[in-house]
Amino acid sequence: MDLTVHQLRIVLAVADTGSFTAAGESLTLAQSSLSRAVADVERRLGVRLFERTTRRVVLTPEGKAFATVAEEVVASFDRGMNHFRGFLDGSTGTVRIATLPSLAATLLPPLVSRFREAHPGVTVQIEDGLLAQGLEQVRTGEVDFAVTRCAAQADSGWVRPIAADEFVCVLPPGHRLAAQDQVAWSDLRDADFVGFHPTSSVRTHVDDAFARAGVTPRSMTEARNIASVGGLVAAGQGISAVPSLVLPLISFAGLEHRPLVEPVVTRTVGVVLDPDRPLAKASQAFLDLIASARKSGTSLPPGATWIGRVTRS
Repeated sequence: MDLTVHQLRIVLAVADTGSFTAAGESLTLAQSSLSRAVADVERRLGVRLFERTTRRVVLTPEGKAFATVAEEVVASFDRGMNHFRGFLDGSTGTVRIATLPSLAATLLPPLVSRFREAHPGVTVQIEDGLLAQGLEQVRTGEVDFAVTRCAAQADSGWVRPIAADEFVCVLPPGHRLAAQDQVAWSDLRDADFVGFHPTSSVRTHVDDAFARAGVTPRSMTEARNIASVGGLVAAGQGISAVPSLVLPLISFAGLEHRPLVEPVVTRTVGVVLDPDRPLAKASQAFLDLIASARKSGTSLPPGATWIGRVTRS
């Protein structure tokens, strides 16, 4: 049987007030309209919901059971509509962001903190993974947008640069290169090197820089995550090259770092989203927050800077 929420509210109003007249006044309905509505519900259910006396209207046993169900349905409907209204105005909902592990731990946390202060009812989900994974999640709609390395292969969505960080050489204290104010890529010739796995976006930059400098490390030890790279360098397995935003994640290893030059290698970070997929208000509010990060003075680790503007032009 099909009953509307309005009909359920009418039944509950009569049950609460014990009077068709009082229920009609509370709902701003004529008593005749209200009586017809109750009769229609009873007809559809095939039972009487109320016993009508000269003084009061009371629920029948069947009416009491139905009122319990009606209260649950109406309460659930109201909760859902309240949540939906919050979704429309950006005060509730979920913002889903794909990002690289290094950005999930350094660039995004202060932004998430500011966003949650302004939108406490919104959940932020961070999906950290490889560059290709993030771009695929944008393409399929699994996330609202990605904050990741700007790359030519990001043609599945819309891209705007938001930040940049320069590569630095990380090395254990006492290493011969630690005596220099800066390190040229050619200084890494014949060095033992700790590199990221070829699937990492960092590895792409490093391999390109080695090729441009005509450099081949003496040996290469590979690791998949940032902490492993830092630990291997600290253990004397070689030196490494990482973007500046990675440095806070390997501070535990007590390493030193120096700017890498000739060439200076800069990683550009951007927002990637599908231009044909509308964003919910909460997600757009997060993008607006990113756009204002430079003006608002949101800090980044040394060697990283905010750049550009995030607009849907």
